[in-house]
Amino acid sequence: MRRLLIASFLVLVPFAAFAQDALSRRDGFLLLWDSIDRLAEETKETFEDVDASSLGAREIGYALVRGILDDTSGLFRPEEPLLKEDALLWLFRTRNIDDLDQLTLENMPALLGRYPITQNDASMRQPLGNREALITLMRALDTMLSTEVHEVSLYAEDFHGKGTAFGESFDMHALTAAHRTFPHNTLVKVTNEANGKSVVVRINDRGPYVEGRDMDLSLAAFTTIEERSRGILRATFERIGDASIVDSCSLEKVLYQQRIMRDVRLRRGVPRTAELGKPLVLMANRAFVVRGIVYPNGVSKRVQDWVLPGEQFTFTPAEVGRYVFTFGATEGGRREMVMEVTGCGTVGK
Repeated sequence: MRRLLIASFLVLVPFAAFAQDALSRRDGFLLLWDSIDRLAEETKETFEDVDASSLGAREIGYALVRGILDDTSGLFRPEEPLLKEDALLWLFRTRNIDDLDQLTLENMPALLGRYPITQNDASMRQPLGNREALITLMRALDTMLSTEVHEVSLYAEDFHGKGTAFGESFDMHALTAAHRTFPHNTLVKVTNEANGKSVVVRINDRGPYVEGRDMDLSLAAFTTIEERSRGILRATFERIGDASIVDSCSLEKVLYQQRIMRDVRLRRGVPRTAELGKPLVLMANRAFVVRGIVYPNGVSKRVQDWVLPGEQFTFTPAEVGRYVFTFGATEGGRREMVMEVTGCGTVGK
């Protein structure tokens, strides 16, 4: 009997250790989400078992609304081990490799045939393992995506001034692009295979709808990396992140200054670095006042503009340099925030 108990203990220890090390569904999804630098907006919908104040609640709710996460039972089961097949499904969806209706468990064999980053075997229904196992899958897929070559075309005068799929007005002189699945405002580095030149564009339209083509570049973007007369080029894509989170000049995450007073916080806040001509939109949980702005040329403008909850203050920098904003709150006091504005748009050789 003692031998049996010892044998049972030895058998159980590895499983207990495995369960302890297994990546949870919540932690696995947040690891995937953090890797794409995508903005998660607040939503009213969420899973029944995800508390609004819990870690990752905003990201999980937003992913549910966007169809990245499925809602078949109303439950997310955040603390349960993440199964390998779910990890793969979320990985493909966060990378937007196809339309969502094609990114399903039923289509997993075809997806892994296209991107063979793991075996489609019995392990698919087992817990994935630890963080390193998921990171390995992420790196494998991202490497394959970064080396894929796509056919890219341009669009210009025929569409200039017309509305895009996301409600913007198409400007052929701006560095923008149309893509069938990348989210609105995604920054993508497009590199011409023929000459190595690159341009960073913002997705603000859907298309192209010509068989075999994967992106339409604005005239300005296309002519940055190729002569217009070519009309078509072959390129690789590197997805950078959401334009609200990543600076298209430095390609680094933007850091925001949010706290005016202890109980008064800005949404999204004043970025430490910003792009020329990109509007700054500020809101807050409580009333605040914009007391003044010092411009790069040293001119100081007294503003005294009160912004109530639900209202917003908008400012568009028209010149490169250092801006200093002075804010206040109803209980008095003031806080200065500095924003460095740069002008760029291309990354090339």
